[in-house]
Amino acid sequence: MALVAGAPGALAQGNESVDGQTYVVGTDTTFAPFEFRKDGKLTGIDMDLLNTIAKDQGFNVEIRSLGFSAALQALSSNQVDGVIAGMSITDERKEIYDFSEPYFESGIQMAVDRDDEAVKGYEDLKGKTVVAKTGSEGETYAKSIANEYGFKVKSLDQSATMYESVKAGSAVAVFDDYPVLAYGIAQNNGLKTVTDKVPGGSYGFAVNKGENTALLAAFNDGLAELKANGEYDKILNTYLADPSEAVPSNFFDLVAKSLPALMTGLGNTLLVTAISFAVAMMLGLAFGFMKISGNIVVRGISTSFVNIFRGTPLLLWAFMFYFGLPQLTGWDVSIWVAGVLTLSLNSAAYIAEIVRGGIQSVDPGQLEASRSLGLGYGKSMQKVVVPQAFKMMTPSLINQLIIMLKDSSLLLAIGFGELLYQGQQIYAANFRVTETLIIVGFIYFVAIMALTKLANFADRRFNK
Repeated sequence: MALVAGAPGALAQGNESVDGQTYVVGTDTTFAPFEFRKDGKLTGIDMDLLNTIAKDQGFNVEIRSLGFSAALQALSSNQVDGVIAGMSITDERKEIYDFSEPYFESGIQMAVDRDDEAVKGYEDLKGKTVVAKTGSEGETYAKSIANEYGFKVKSLDQSATMYESVKAGSAVAVFDDYPVLAYGIAQNNGLKTVTDKVPGGSYGFAVNKGENTALLAAFNDGLAELKANGEYDKILNTYLADPSEAVPSNFFDLVAKSLPALMTGLGNTLLVTAISFAVAMMLGLAFGFMKISGNIVVRGISTSFVNIFRGTPLLLWAFMFYFGLPQLTGWDVSIWVAGVLTLSLNSAAYIAEIVRGGIQSVDPGQLEASRSLGLGYGKSMQKVVVPQAFKMMTPSLINQLIIMLKDSSLLLAIGFGELLYQGQQIYAANFRVTETLIIVGFIYFVAIMALTKLANFADRRFNK
């Protein structure tokens, strides 16, 4: 039985052949030089190793770039068959996952701002704050010596944002894996190392415990083959020898290199917003009318819907639909379906209240006058009340559309390739966070202003 891309976990444990199979593998999105995007293409040590091993062993891989935490959740919910993301092999993780043989021996170093002459070692950290990546060996090591040297540890999700925290002064130092630090410094991230490398953990390819044993064995066999024929060292040297050549020279060079990926992200943002808003309008209208129903059961259903989705964070539902729903139902939920469900159901709750408020704002005498002229309740609502209510609702609906477009940026947490996600991929590779975010912010501003002008034009055109 062939394992189809998009349907991970289909290979039975007892099937020892991986030849011709396709496996879905989750990875991080911002962990250069192990995984990052260059010219829009996912690359790095992990990606080259995995693709080369797959070719050597005769199987295929479909990469899902999710982020470290999201990749592990996807593995736990069987949405991916394995994870390769600079993942340290620890005793705690061994209780949940099976690991390959180590493919990289890491280590921890501390870095500070390159102009900082006050912090030269751990003894200079007393009373200060340092940053480390959530779930990393750097975080573990920093916390293990925090009491000894009297400093606080703040955990962040990305290396690039950790480095920005140090440069901005909100932290004095960063603890990170030495190859990641070395790559960042070569990319001119504004830091310098001030300590020797401390032996850290080993990186491994992970699968769920007791599952995909053939895939794990094939990875180990391929890794051994790469080390024997010299391909392994060649891949590492590609990224660790001199990575500085990829640095854009100036701001306009950065804009030119970033624009294709950012335009792709903008297209995804606009499309998911348009689809979600159409679905939200249909649901919002339905639940809005249900809220003014004379039937207590119908009103209760609508009120419950509104309270649930207005009273819970949007990000929670993104994770629930993309990771929780497959675990509960066994269905394979695509990232687009999860994104549309998240945005549309959240916005539908607010639109329902806009509809209810708009209808109840119409003078009750309008309905009474219409009924006295012989029109039924349904016709009176359709011909008299709703048109007046819609004129009052339009500004609020336009505002909700703008909010939805901005809220779509939260979908980056599940790996949806919207605009901010694409910006994150760019600065993860070049560490020019502020400049990249300025470009992303400008694109958002132009898109939102254009959408606002278009919506206001439609309002004037149809609500004369």
